[in-house]
Amino acid sequence: MEKFAADLHIHSCLSPCAGSDMTPNNIVNMAALKGLELIAVCDHNCARNLPAVQAAADARGLLLLPGLEVETREEVHMLALFAALSSAMAFGEWVYAHLPPLPNRPDLFGEQLVLDENDDPIAAEPRLLIQSTALSIDEAAAACRRMGGVPVPAHINRTSNSLLANLGFIPPGPAFTALEVSANLPISGVNLSRYHVLCNSDAHTLGDISEPIHFVPAYERSAAGVLAYLAEKK
Repeated sequence: MEKFAADLHIHSCLSPCAGSDMTPNNIVNMAALKGLELIAVCDHNCARNLPAVQAAADARGLLLLPGLEVETREEVHMLALFAALSSAMAFGEWVYAHLPPLPNRPDLFGEQLVLDENDDPIAAEPRLLIQSTALSIDEAAAACRRMGGVPVPAHINRTSNSLLANLGFIPPGPAFTALEVSANLPISGVNLSRYHVLCNSDAHTLGDISEPIHFVPAYERSAAGVLAYLAEKK
């Protein structure tokens, strides 16, 4: 069994709430500088920066789980983690199709920049990404699984945009195998021993990317090996 220093919840400058310096190469280089071995970049409701992140990660020898952070119609945030870039991109297109056509206001919310592998801007995403999709948590999780990913309810013990704050419980449908917990906040009412528990940074700035203090096991040194571990029921 392998074990990797990991941060599986980082935002790029495609997310309007992230800093403009959260470019694919800056994220990967900062993660490597801090000693991380495995990262996931999960922008809000869109996957368009993942090809550039994948190229940067491959060049640096860093493992990447391509992902998204979906906001469901219950205003719950859910990470969707994949082993293959193509699967994450397909899921991202599906999620984006369920996003209301509300335009972004860069003066209010921030820019939503799509970058190439050299960190050069190639587009500005026009639709506001930090809003709820029309998808329920069950629909988003089921589609993630169907496309080969692992759905992970995000920061479940925060006071907003979380399962416990917004719903008050973990949904009883097809069981989640992993949960993300904010390390510095209390949690009660959930038997965490039933889940793979992830502690991530939810970084929106380079300095917030995690130090190598949280580790994720894997069956082999590959994105598929990590995902297979997270998908397994405890």
